Amino acid sequence: MHAMQYELTLPADYDTDIVRARVSRIGHKLDDWAGLGLKAYLLRERGTHGSPVNQYAPFYLWNTVRGMNAFLWGGPFQGLSDDFGRPAVRQWTGLAYEEGAAAGSPARFAVRCRRPVPDGVVYAEAMREAVEEAGRLAREDGAVLAAAAVDTSRWETVHFSLWEHGEPGAVKADGELFQVLHVSAPGRAGLPGGRQW
Repeated sequence: MHAMQYELTLPADYDTDIVRARVSRIGHKLDDWAGLGLKAYLLRERGTHGSPVNQYAPFYLWNTVRGMNAFLWGGPFQGLSDDFGRPAVRQWTGLAYEEGAAAGSPARFAVRCRRPVPDGVVYAEAMREAVEEAGRLAREDGAVLAAAAVDTSRWETVHFSLWEHGEPGAVKADGELFQVLHVSAPGRAGLPGGRQW
């Protein structure tokens, strides 16, 4: 599994209905993309759910690097770059993936939490803790799925989880809360469960 995300931070007065309309119009195009585990089309709106910014920030879990490369170099990403400018694309190596307690429910919210891996830690222990956190998140009421990954160029872990609800106090995950506009999940069933090594 390979995780990927880019963020498009938009002006404070940006009409986020433009993003909603775009996702409604083209989101289905990845519903059968080879090599894609899932793509969550994510939006934060300034002043909603505590967000300080307007931001479109899709999050991907890839089954294959080939599928990811086909997306990046084969057309869809070019269209986004042409419309919004070329964003930095973050990538993480998968540590764990778990289906959640509410796996059959539609995802309405997502939480992303990035944390630095502290200096001086035993790597195996730090990664074990990240895997355990993904498992804990997946067992929470309302969790659709949870994943953990690591970027060794920045020594940073990321936890990503999807939820069927997002009311204050209902989501048992720390991090930035996003609205889920659409989920393309052609290879979700093929994402390897549990620890990835």
